[in-house]
Amino acid sequence: MSLRAGLAGLLWLLAGRAGAGAPDPERQRALIELLRQDCGSCHGMTLQGGLGPALLPDSLAGKGDSLLVQTILNGRPGTAMPPWRSFLSEAEAAWLVAQLRQGPKAPGSPSP
Repeated sequence: MSLRAGLAGLLWLLAGRAGAGAPDPERQRALIELLRQDCGSCHGMTLQGGLGPALLPDSLAGKGDSLLVQTILNGRPGTAMPPWRSFLSEAEAAWLVAQLRQGPKAPGSPSP
């Protein structure tokens, strides 16, 4: 990804941060891209784990949505998990958690 494309994506994420509720379809695509590329760089491109733990439904079982949303927004101090609060609203983080709980779907669908 070029620097220009990365900056454009970052601006898009910041612009969508103000909205509440379920993101519109275009924002959903941007969030899934963030999940695949940015989260995938540590959690594995197929989210099966890497530097960070797996983000598959069975790995998330027993972890409350609130804990997962707060982990996304605030990161994990002392680990490689950064805070994403500057880029995501709480509603968007909750939407990502819901997508992760559904697990991988067919190519081209909104879920990771």
